[in-house]
Amino acid sequence: MSEGLPTASTPPIEMVHDLRPISLRELDEAASLQVRVDRKYVVDGDQLERLVEELAHRLAVLDIDGSRSFGYESTYFDTPSLDSYLGAAHRRRRRFKVRTRSYVDSSTTMLEVKTRGPRGATVKRRRRHRYDLRHELGREGEAFVADAIGRAHVAETLRPTLTTSYRRVTLIDLDEVARVTVDADLWCADRSGNAVGLADRYVLETKSSSSPSPTDRLLWAGGIRPERISKYGTGLAALHPELPSNKWHRTIGRHFT
Repeated sequence: MSEGLPTASTPPIEMVHDLRPISLRELDEAASLQVRVDRKYVVDGDQLERLVEELAHRLAVLDIDGSRSFGYESTYFDTPSLDSYLGAAHRRRRRFKVRTRSYVDSSTTMLEVKTRGPRGATVKRRRRHRYDLRHELGREGEAFVADAIGRAHVAETLRPTLTTSYRRVTLIDLDEVARVTVDADLWCADRSGNAVGLADRYVLETKSSSSPSPTDRLLWAGGIRPERISKYGTGLAALHPELPSNKWHRTIGRHFT
């Protein structure tokens, strides 16, 4: 762990330079055809490059005005007693997550709230938020959160707790209609300025139907298994070892130290 901002050794954009481009509209249309199951992995540059080379004939890459790599920044909000973090760490039924997600290249921000719905399903609500106020909720944001989680007394205590930053490349398997996101240069910083990140590794997430995608099967064949990783939970636990972190302990030990 260090206070510097780690950088990836091999930018993912170089690996996807020759892939077929796909527009955001085409990507959204394809993604809407599936019920998604998400699986997350942590890979190094060589593993990612081999994966892209092996699947290049069936992959396309999101391209917006000639750009294929996009900056993201998220600020997570929690109570002074870290109810959001502890809810995830202990898998509580009424857990919630509140964050602003900013698309740095376009200077736009969304306020997002995730809660647990019937049968354990994740319910996600979002609204536009001012980019220059992305590190705070404001009165309108607090009202939106209170309505989403159904606990106004909790919403009014939320404060910025952790900020994450990374660059994302989005791929789609045209044959299986499965999406793959690749996050590079991930770092997590708390409000005291302490930071931890993945200097030479990538967070790869597959989003497919209930059946494993070709990307999943190729990763498994190479001995790479899904990881328990949450940018908020894992990042905060890596920065503060005193917090309960059994859920992410293995991931932190393998990749964040």
